[in-house]
Amino acid sequence: MAAPHALAAEAGVAILKDGGNAVDAAIAAATTVAVVYPHMNGVGGDSFWLIHDGQRGELRALNAAGRSAQAADLETYQRRFGAAIPIRGGAAALTVPGVVSGWWEAHHLSRSALGSPIGWTALFEDAIGHARDGFPPSPGQRRETADADDLFGVAASAELRGPLWRIYHPALLARERFVQADLAATLEEISRGGAETFYGGALGRRIARGAAAVGSPLTVDDLAAHRAQWVEPLRVPYRGGEAASFPPPTQGFAALAILLLLEGFDLASLSEADYVHLVVEATKLAFEDRDRYLADPTFVTVPVTHCLDGARLADRRRLISRRAARPARGAPLAGDTIAIVAADAQGNAVSLIQSLYWEFGSGVIAGDTGILLQNRGAFFSLDPAHVNRLAPRKQTAHTLIPSMYLVGGRPRLVYGTMGGEGQPQTQAALVTRIVDRRLGPQAAVEAPRWLYGRTWGEATQALRLETRFGDEVCDSLRTRGHDVEVVEACASGPRADGAALGW
Repeated sequence: MAAPHALAAEAGVAILKDGGNAVDAAIAAATTVAVVYPHMNGVGGDSFWLIHDGQRGELRALNAAGRSAQAADLETYQRRFGAAIPIRGGAAALTVPGVVSGWWEAHHLSRSALGSPIGWTALFEDAIGHARDGFPPSPGQRRETADADDLFGVAASAELRGPLWRIYHPALLARERFVQADLAATLEEISRGGAETFYGGALGRRIARGAAAVGSPLTVDDLAAHRAQWVEPLRVPYRGGEAASFPPPTQGFAALAILLLLEGFDLASLSEADYVHLVVEATKLAFEDRDRYLADPTFVTVPVTHCLDGARLADRRRLISRRAARPARGAPLAGDTIAIVAADAQGNAVSLIQSLYWEFGSGVIAGDTGILLQNRGAFFSLDPAHVNRLAPRKQTAHTLIPSMYLVGGRPRLVYGTMGGEGQPQTQAALVTRIVDRRLGPQAAVEAPRWLYGRTWGEATQALRLETRFGDEVCDSLRTRGHDVEVVEACASGPRADGAALGW
């Protein structure tokens, strides 16, 4: 089991030791990481799941993303804000948190289909303990909190200086243990009452009152109307196996399109510069389709079959030159998140992505619940002609893409990553380095990374390369027309606070 914080991974392994399966372990890790990695995800966010049932050989996809409030309509937001939805504040907290519904549905699958003996309350024990008793803040939490100037700097709005500062201010991280007492009480309430109390019960009413107090359009009726949905995963052939990802409203089809475009090249024989160049060029083509089509499929037709059509992609592959970079197009996505993966001896496997969108989401907390409300709805467009335009009870386009690579119907690689725009790119790097270039999983994770395009709110069309690629690779890519920026490689695991643990 792997998670972006060691305490979350330990919670998952503890459930496995108690007789639970991979789904149980993923839920326990997810409840815990919502406490110990609060800057990236939480109870007030969304999640998407891929679950492989080892006994039946079935792959399931669970959409636990919330829809916009009934009152969050395009005309109202245009009148109030003009061309764009604010990134922070109550107006940004315009979509229902879906995370709890994902935990609940996954738990019922585990009990009913996989025969788990683990009860619902057991999945919250570590999370509640860490929230109530505290835990040492991770380097990532310290770094992201210190860097969030728009939330904690001198220019932060009065709206954001209430409970957010009382709980999450950087000065509080100097303490030995970081405590979230309100969140502990909320998790205890969820562990007793299940998803019903969160979406339609007493807790839901408190969330709605707290949201209204900070200017969010969410109501208790919006919460009560929410349901997580089981949907069909996307699957495409790749190198004798099958790559699987999540359908719209996520960008999963773009991640799969990158692989299909690359299947026409002998990636194993390429130099590092040639390899990076081809993956980046395939990414540009896949992102063109994503940026043109991605939206809530219940509102518009998203032509996934067209975008993944082999003959069409063969034609588009001809647009890739080995010698020159194509001009960049489109309006890229952004966001931060966490990824959890789990597997067990029965062949069950889980890839889970859970997120608040930006770090600390909207920056507002719903009353005394301790719940940071996500700002995922801020990605809606206020352009009436845009495919991802704001409308009531609509899901926005999402970056979150849990993924797997299967051989003979069994998961060989269960993977996911944080990083918004970088998710399809990092996933392509992992799959091709393991499947094509024959690196082991650890070597593939530790290998130098690149990122094409925007990240963490900074608009750019540059190709960012870690310094470990070396001057020769960087210079080769520059000569092909890439706008190369060299950045220092990150550290810890080797880039974050997580752990991969087994039992």
